[in-house]
Amino acid sequence: MHSTTTVRRAAGLMGTVGLLAFAAACGSQEAAGPGADGSDPSAGGAPATGIALPPEASHVHGAGFDADSGEVLVATHAGLFTVPGPDGGQESPEPERVGPVIDLMGFSVAEPGRYVASGHPSPGVDMPDPVGLIESRDGGETWEALSLSGESDFHALAASGERVVGFDGALRATRDGSEWTDLDGGVRPVSLAVSDDGGTVLATTQQGPMRSEDGGEGFSPVEDAPVLALVDWAAGTDTVYGLTPEGEVHRSEDAGATWERTGGVDGPPQAIHAEEDRLFVVADDRISRSDDGGASFSGW
Repeated sequence: MHSTTTVRRAAGLMGTVGLLAFAAACGSQEAAGPGADGSDPSAGGAPATGIALPPEASHVHGAGFDADSGEVLVATHAGLFTVPGPDGGQESPEPERVGPVIDLMGFSVAEPGRYVASGHPSPGVDMPDPVGLIESRDGGETWEALSLSGESDFHALAASGERVVGFDGALRATRDGSEWTDLDGGVRPVSLAVSDDGGTVLATTQQGPMRSEDGGEGFSPVEDAPVLALVDWAAGTDTVYGLTPEGEVHRSEDAGATWERTGGVDGPPQAIHAEEDRLFVVADDRISRSDDGGASFSGW
């Protein structure tokens, strides 16, 4: 079992690397059109908006928001960083690292107070490499191994309640964090988003967004959709947001079936997190928020 998993994972991650390179390459290209304010977000004339991350946090893999703590979360190559959210009353909050230094390649807030992640421990951190699926229930201070320790590195991870969907070379899902079910083997996502009930799954791929209505058992291309690099589902709604590699913001209000452009961000997009009434984006090593569906962005 272990040898089969390892071979499949190694082969699959070669494909993942290619997709990530595709996203990075696209991010360096010119944007396809003007931003919401009439400017070209790829022009590079204006600095990126938002709260600057420290230099050690420049390699970002994911973002989230914890409604229990009110903190914005940024998963990076150097571990998890937290930032007091917009409702905390701080105009220029300082990002702070919490917990062990783990290269968090995959990260998702499953529910308030509960995070899941994957990646590689730094030297001196007493965890297997890769860490498999891990969980934190104390704001990222400590992590508990759930499964696939020393075997899997999920480069795409999305959680909704008890269901986690991840891609470690194979697309798979778990409800208890331990037993995994293989899903559609033909989908190799860069980013994943999952509905509240886990029934609808969106995947960004090199061929464009793919959508499943049976929990990931089978996917179909989303017709007339933009090429999206990153997606995130606003919990409690049918609204999904996506970022193109060029930084265009697109929104779907019908669970990813149709999309419309709402705006754009300055700088290469790195991570996205959607709330019912807010959108957080990390671009050019800065965290910004939008209260108008992505039409405009600012710091706190």
